[in-house]
Amino acid sequence: MSYFRLVRVFFRVNLVGEVAYRINFFINLFQSILGLGTALLGMAIIFSFTGSLGGWLPNEILALVGVYVMIGGIIRFTIQPGMEQLIESVRDGTFDFMLTKPEDAQLMASINRFGIWEIINICLGFALLLIALVRLGGNIGGLAALEFVAMLLTGAVIIYSFFLTLATLAFWLVRVENILTIFQSMYEAGRWPVSLYPAWLRYGLTFVIPVAFATTVPVEALTNRLNGVTLLVAFGLAVILALVSRAFWKIGLKHYSGTSA
Repeated sequence: MSYFRLVRVFFRVNLVGEVAYRINFFINLFQSILGLGTALLGMAIIFSFTGSLGGWLPNEILALVGVYVMIGGIIRFTIQPGMEQLIESVRDGTFDFMLTKPEDAQLMASINRFGIWEIINICLGFALLLIALVRLGGNIGGLAALEFVAMLLTGAVIIYSFFLTLATLAFWLVRVENILTIFQSMYEAGRWPVSLYPAWLRYGLTFVIPVAFATTVPVEALTNRLNGVTLLVAFGLAVILALVSRAFWKIGLKHYSGTSA
């Protein structure tokens, strides 16, 4: 209950700060619609020449684009703002104030910032996913839906652990935010199935920068492409990364020297 209360308080603070500049809503709405329109236009152009792409049908790719937009919004809404703020606070020494709080420092660092207007992308992506599911018809069973939700949650844990590990490098390095920028660039590849890419890039998008677990793998569950091996690998990787990122975080805290040190 304490966790949810803190999330509610930080969300309210960030919301109040954003609504003070309401023009930002319309700017972000325009950018979101433009980005989604560009993705759909590229998809329409490709499928005007072919009926399938690497065995993926148009409505299946549409579902993938919906998940890509929705998960990208969730990352920029919940995960990335807090990690960016963590990097900045470690660099300027204000992380000291977070360490003085009675709650766990990792928890505080993870929920103290929200990208409020990313809710637009989350809603647009979810709406696009629903449209794709309606077009896919009754081909999706209860088990596939359950696997889809499980893979979404697993992907969220993997991405969060990945971001936390990168942000923890700020305890040793100076300009870590450039690495987060690289992730955003690589995430762009997630709008297409990773199976379309060469083996070396497919491996990189799965295990080095785990974009596949955030986009392709959940949609594979909806389209009956997900096998037991991938399911177990996803769960195993989520557990391992969560434990490793937490351990790495604790090591980083021991090496932190702020303005009060």
